[in-house]
Amino acid sequence: MPYLIKNGIVVDPIDETLTELDVLVDNGSIVEMAKDLTAPEAEIIDAKGCYVCPGLLDMHVHLREPGYEYKEDIESGTRAAAMGGFTAVACMPNTNPVADNAAVINHILERAARVGVTRVHPIGALTKGSQGKELTEMADLQAAGAVALSDDGQPVMDAGMMQRVMQYAGMLGLTVVSHSEDLSLTAGGLMNEGAVSTMLGLKGIPNAAEEVMVARDILLAENTGCPLHLAHISTAGSVRLIRQAKSRGVKVTAEATPHHFTLTEEAVQGYNTNAKVNPPLRRQEDVEAVKEGLKDGTIDVIATDHAPHAYHEKDVEFQYAANGLIGLETAVGLVFSQLVQPGILSVPQAIAKLASNPRQILHLSGGKLAKGGVADITIIDPNLSEVVDPAKLQSKSKNTPFIRWKLTGLPVLTMVAGKPVMQKRRLLR
Repeated sequence: MPYLIKNGIVVDPIDETLTELDVLVDNGSIVEMAKDLTAPEAEIIDAKGCYVCPGLLDMHVHLREPGYEYKEDIESGTRAAAMGGFTAVACMPNTNPVADNAAVINHILERAARVGVTRVHPIGALTKGSQGKELTEMADLQAAGAVALSDDGQPVMDAGMMQRVMQYAGMLGLTVVSHSEDLSLTAGGLMNEGAVSTMLGLKGIPNAAEEVMVARDILLAENTGCPLHLAHISTAGSVRLIRQAKSRGVKVTAEATPHHFTLTEEAVQGYNTNAKVNPPLRRQEDVEAVKEGLKDGTIDVIATDHAPHAYHEKDVEFQYAANGLIGLETAVGLVFSQLVQPGILSVPQAIAKLASNPRQILHLSGGKLAKGGVADITIIDPNLSEVVDPAKLQSKSKNTPFIRWKLTGLPVLTMVAGKPVMQKRRLLR
């Protein structure tokens, strides 16, 4: 069925423009973009006062399938993505078995084709079993459909191994997504090191645990020429290192999560396990540095690090609780509430970090609405507010510190290949 999106403001994140245009969609493609379009056969979607954006892509999610389907699976995870305005996600390889071979990549893609609501792009492992000891068959992973490589959740501690990873990945043109954590500095740590950890009697994790590995991997990327993407940046020192590396021309990009530009270590007060994440929530000065990095382009991408855990894995003593929180369904509201409305990012800049930049890093097409292009579209109402209600979350898991937060600026339509999968805050599949 053709659809005519009327009265909306089309966001071009590449040229950084906002233009009042109608958008006609048919057979999975954008047929026309112009003012005052008519199409008697089309279903009208009124986008008055809303931003019509290229489909959002979250390049850092954990769908947990195969192996941990009790936390999340491809169906529930992509339903959460659609509700959050994402037309596509890239899923990390720390499944069981690890996505370190073509068979697992194929399984993920086959399952996504059967039950997925949005597009799914698998990320393959850097090393076998993500153990940091033996390279995966990277070319096989790429041929099977892996869009990048990462051992996310497990840092590659051996610098020689990481250099070999970058040498081989660089030859294939694959981006290496680095989990920046020095395990010798985080050992036994439960939250950010500082006054709050001391008061709560919890062992802290210093900023240096992240920054040491950020510095190392930047130097290795500079040496090998391999494109490096630094996941979930959380400290002022990391932002500074990335800014300096970019000024030297190093092929490095970075992402920040909504929780790292919104929350501080204070969220852990009361031993709140839903605020236990890795890397940990930091100090206010780190939050401000991350915001500044987003504003000046040092940080290229906003990604959620959507990490669902079952109730019994979070409702335990803080030291035993799993790290991670869900983020797909709250991301857009937090971006608009925390970054767009205060004027830190313009709407096109925010959408660039949610749509076009992730696609460029992963070498995927799209990221800009254009005649003849694929009709992956997200519509956002900047004035719509909603209170985060766990009963309405589509994810199997509910581990988020944003319960009962009022968010303003929410997706009201998610369209994948010309078909609405979420409309007016209701899933259609």
